[in-house]
Amino acid sequence: MACSCSAPEPKSPAPGFRRALWIALWVNLAMFVVEGLASLSSGSVSLMADAIDFFGDSANYILSLTVLSMGMLWRGRAAMVKGITMTAFGLVVWARAAWVVQTGITPDPMTMGAVGLLALATNVSVAVMLFRFRDGDSDMRSVWLCSRNDAISNIAVMVAALGVFGTGTAWPDLVVAAIMGTLAITAGVSVMRHARNDIAGAKAGAVDLTPEVSSPQGR
Repeated sequence: MACSCSAPEPKSPAPGFRRALWIALWVNLAMFVVEGLASLSSGSVSLMADAIDFFGDSANYILSLTVLSMGMLWRGRAAMVKGITMTAFGLVVWARAAWVVQTGITPDPMTMGAVGLLALATNVSVAVMLFRFRDGDSDMRSVWLCSRNDAISNIAVMVAALGVFGTGTAWPDLVVAAIMGTLAITAGVSVMRHARNDIAGAKAGAVDLTPEVSSPQGR
């Protein structure tokens, strides 16, 4: 499921936190490619949704590593881009699901199950790696929670695979994909709303900090 967590911005990152984020970034990018190709070859929409989630996590880690030293205005703008992207990806999942309904394609449950298991192992490994940062500040905790929740979405994909295998239809896959796409859209809208507030607050703060110019008449 798409994660709506904000990009971590710890003032004093715990030892090893930045390195862990780099590892998580590359692992998620690799799984985005693997799962994306598998979704196209198998016809599974839930795999596509999960691949998009891996991409979203990668974007989150990139923001985590690049926006730490920036001000609230730029962090808000970065979050706005992320929110728009998440919403767009959710709409892509819905469009793909609608196309599958029209064409009547039944995904390959074996590919779904195998790749879903690989994705689960990946997310569990990342979650274990980030486990020691779970009791840090709220931003560090959010990173670990994102990885933990992603593992749950992988289990949902595997359940969908079992459903496709048992029923011989695409509906279990489509239901899971629809749920994941909806979560991506709602999360994206939520991120955009918060980003808009952050940007407005940063601009208002910049105006408040501008020194007042004395009027000549006031002298």
